[in-house]
Amino acid sequence: MRKYINIDLAEQKATKEEIDGEDVIVVGRHLIAKTLLERGIAQVDALSPENPLIFSAGPFAGSNFSNANRLSVGCKSPLTGGVKEANSGGTFAFAMGQLEISGITLNGASKDWVVIYITKDGDINYEDASPYLGKGNFKVAGMLFEKYGDKVSIGICGPVGEYGGLISGISFTDPEQRPTRLAARGGVGAVMGSKRVKAIVLDRNKMPSFHDRKKVMGAVREYGRRLDDDAAIESFRKYGTAMVADFTNKIGGLPTRNFSDGTLVDTDKGPMKLGGNYIRDLNLSRGGETTHACMPGCLIQCSNVYADKDGNEMCSPVEYETLGLMGSNCGLEDPDDVALLNNVANDLGVDTIEVGAMLGVLMEAGEGEFGNRDFMSDALEDIRRGTERGKFLAQGTSRVGEHYGVKRVPTVKKQGISAYDPRVIEVTGISMMVTAQGADHTTGNIPAFQCDGKTTEELVEASLEIQTICAAADSLGLCLFGRTVTNESIDFVVDALNQAHGTSFDESKFMEIGREALEMEWQFNKDAGFTDDDDEMPDFFFNEALAPSGKKHRHTSAGVKKHLRTLINA
Repeated sequence: MRKYINIDLAEQKATKEEIDGEDVIVVGRHLIAKTLLERGIAQVDALSPENPLIFSAGPFAGSNFSNANRLSVGCKSPLTGGVKEANSGGTFAFAMGQLEISGITLNGASKDWVVIYITKDGDINYEDASPYLGKGNFKVAGMLFEKYGDKVSIGICGPVGEYGGLISGISFTDPEQRPTRLAARGGVGAVMGSKRVKAIVLDRNKMPSFHDRKKVMGAVREYGRRLDDDAAIESFRKYGTAMVADFTNKIGGLPTRNFSDGTLVDTDKGPMKLGGNYIRDLNLSRGGETTHACMPGCLIQCSNVYADKDGNEMCSPVEYETLGLMGSNCGLEDPDDVALLNNVANDLGVDTIEVGAMLGVLMEAGEGEFGNRDFMSDALEDIRRGTERGKFLAQGTSRVGEHYGVKRVPTVKKQGISAYDPRVIEVTGISMMVTAQGADHTTGNIPAFQCDGKTTEELVEASLEIQTICAAADSLGLCLFGRTVTNESIDFVVDALNQAHGTSFDESKFMEIGREALEMEWQFNKDAGFTDDDDEMPDFFFNEALAPSGKKHRHTSAGVKKHLRTLINA
C-alpha cells in the first residue's frame, strides 16, 4: 500500500489517496502521460496554474534495489509544447519510497513563494521561501539542510527556474547532499517556478513495506549479482558515462563545433581528453572519485567526483552529455574547462544539453569563438543574473537560433539534440525524431547499433523496440544503464514486481507498459497540435556531409512515420 498526494497550492491543502497493486507499479512516464491526457492538458499554457507538475517514484523506491530509485518528473513542457517526462537520480525518489509515497502532484500555483516540507509523520507544511530566492542551488541546499537536518532529501527550483527560463530543470540532492542530480530537460524547472515552489523537502524514514519482503530482498541480492557478472556494467563502473565520448569520437558521431564535425580529436595524433580513459587517469592522479552512486543502492556507480589539479572537488558529476554538448560541441577540449562550466550550470539548475546546444548556436552566429571558455562563462553569468540577454538565452537553442537567423540549429520540437550525431548514430537519431519528448536520447538510445547497409524500415524497427524498453523502464523507476541486465532478465524483474506488490503480471506486461506509454505520449502531442512535420530533422543534417565519415542524414519524417505506423498497427 502506498499514498498518492495531490497538493492544491492556492489553498495549501492536500488530499491523500491510498493505492496498491498495479497503481504502485505502473508509474513514471506511463502515469505522467495518462494523467496529462485524462486532464486535457494538451491545450493549456504550460506556464499556467492549470499545468500540473508530477513527481513519481517507482515500485521499489525506498529500498536498496540497484537502479530502482530513479525519479520521473512530468508536465506539459514549456520548451517543446508537448509531453515531458524528465528523469533524475538523487535521493528524492528514495525518500518518497521511505515515506511510502508513490507520487506527488502540484496543482495550481501558490500566492507566495513556498518551501513544501513533508515529514515522516505525514504532515505537509508550507513555509516561507523568501530567504532562498535568487540564490544558487549550492547555497540553498546548504541552508535547507541546516534548517531541516541531514536526514532529508531536497528538490530545488534554481534561480533560472524562478524567472521562467526554459533551460531550467529541477535539482535533487545526491547521497552526499549535493544538489546536482537534475530532472533537466523540457523546462520543468520553469513550471516549478511558475507555481512559486522554491523547494520540496522530504524526511527520510525507513524501507517501505512489501508484499513478500523476504523474496524482494532475495531479488535485490540476485539483481546485484547479475550486475557484477556483466562486462558492460564493469566498464561503466570503471570509466563512467564519459567512456561514450571515446566511442562517439572514434566512429565520427561526436557533436563538435555546433554539429559541423563528428570528431574532436584524431587519436592517432593525441589523446581524446574529453573521454573516459583520459578523465579516469587524470582524476585518479588528482585523488578524485572515478566511481560514484547518484542514488542510494546503485551498484553500477557510473558517476564521478571530478577533482582539480590541487585535489579539490571541482564538479560532480561530469557526464558524457555535458562533455559532448558543453564540451566538444562548443569547441572545448580540456575537461577542466567543461567541469568548471558544468559546476556553474549545476548551481543554476539548468540543462547542460540545452545550454551546450544553445551556446554552440550562439557561437555559430558569431557572438563568440568556439573554444572560448570565458565567453561561455559570461553567458552563464548573464543567465544567473537574469539580465535582458540572460533571460533571452535562457529560452533555449531553438529560440536563440531563430533570433540570429542561424541555419545550423540542432533541435527537434524546439529541444536541443543530445550528443549523438544522427548522420552516424542513426537509430538514436530516429528515436530523437519521433519521440514525443523532443530530441531526447534517453527515449531510445543504442549508439553501437550497426546501421551501415540497413534500410530505414530496419532501423525504425530497432528504434521502436528500444523506445518501448526505455519507456517501460521509465515507467517502473528503473535506471536505463542497467538494461544490459534488465533487458535480458525481464522475467526476473516481473517476478520481483509481483513479489513486491502482490500482483500477477507475466513477462509480456513489461513491453505492454512501454508501448502504452509511447502511444499516450504521441496522442498528447497530437492533441497539442503536433504533426509529422514536427518530427523532421533540421535541413542541415540532410544537406551537410559530416566529416570524417562523409555521411548525411537519410531518414525523412515521412518515411520513418510510414513504417512506424505499420509496426504500431500490426
